Amino acid sequence: MRYTKLNFMMSVLGIIIYITDLIVDIWVSVRFFREGQYVFSVLTVSFMLFGTLVVQCFSYSWFKADLKKAGQESQHCFLLLHCLQGGIFTRYWFTLKKGYHVAFKYSSKTDNFIEEQIDLHKEVIDRVTDLSMLRLFETYLEGCPQLVLQLYTFLEHGQANFSQYAAIMVSCCAISWSTVDYQVALRKSLPDKNLLNGLCPKLTYLFYKLFTILSWMLSVVLLLFLNIKIALFLLLLLWFFGISWAFKNQTQFCASISMELLYRVVVGFILIFTFFNIKGQNTKCPMSCYYIVRILATLGILIVFWVCPPSIFNSDYFIPISIIIALTLFLGIIFLIVYYGALHPNRGEEAKPDEIDGKPVQIDCRMKYFLME
Repeated sequence: MRYTKLNFMMSVLGIIIYITDLIVDIWVSVRFFREGQYVFSVLTVSFMLFGTLVVQCFSYSWFKADLKKAGQESQHCFLLLHCLQGGIFTRYWFTLKKGYHVAFKYSSKTDNFIEEQIDLHKEVIDRVTDLSMLRLFETYLEGCPQLVLQLYTFLEHGQANFSQYAAIMVSCCAISWSTVDYQVALRKSLPDKNLLNGLCPKLTYLFYKLFTILSWMLSVVLLLFLNIKIALFLLLLLWFFGISWAFKNQTQFCASISMELLYRVVVGFILIFTFFNIKGQNTKCPMSCYYIVRILATLGILIVFWVCPPSIFNSDYFIPISIIIALTLFLGIIFLIVYYGALHPNRGEEAKPDEIDGKPVQIDCRMKYFLME
């Protein structure tokens, strides 16, 4: 387990994507406001605040746990930084500072791994894993709703300005990056887990997630054109089912009850857009049911939209959008089958419960359970 120069460059790329995503979201919000589209402007800001507030809560609770573990008192400056929405930047600062020392300076002295070296590398890897988890939360809480909103405004007006194109592209990059980066970082932080090595497994996993998510988002956008109330009811219902599933599985991710409740709410929200195994169990049946329902819901939306097309929707876009939805869903399922059938890190091992969020990690690890796939 070693934090390399490539890992450091990936961390730098991660903060670049994070800052770019933040700037573009602010830019789009201001653009909506200047064009008189106040509802879209408020929604954009609301999604940003919702995502960042949740992430700051998790980040600060982890800082407190780290300080308590080290026998130090909680510092008020950390609370102030998180109240000012600077928790992620604070973590990136500490991680990049320590990571640069480990990857470039410390490792150049000697290649002999003594206990002190292993501890230093593990410390940085654990910090990177924390950041990857927080970025994953932020992506699905803020990035996915933002992408749905941008796609809706684009299809409603039949055209988009440069800021909207930029927002769509950056959101797609952020979703793709955070999802794959999370898998790689988390598996690397757990010594008893197989690493996600090689470009092919990573790309296959990325395309599986990206295509299935994009297909569902476009379907939700079509449903919004049909009836906004029905679409919101469906999303809230899926959110409720996701939260119920987390409670049924009795997740044990956080030490405190309040943070565990918040975690289950976040898990329910993530399950609106993509599947995650939230407990250490065999994923074949839950995942099959999840994507069977996803396919049926997508087909149902397309059929209803074909039979009762809304007057406000540009009919010239319907056939291309329908093809894109069907094609991305089909490709996403194909990549899913290929990944779990031939490229999954555990494919060569005996059948056993997955390691996702249900198996205790090392005793000295800050969190007992992880959500992973």
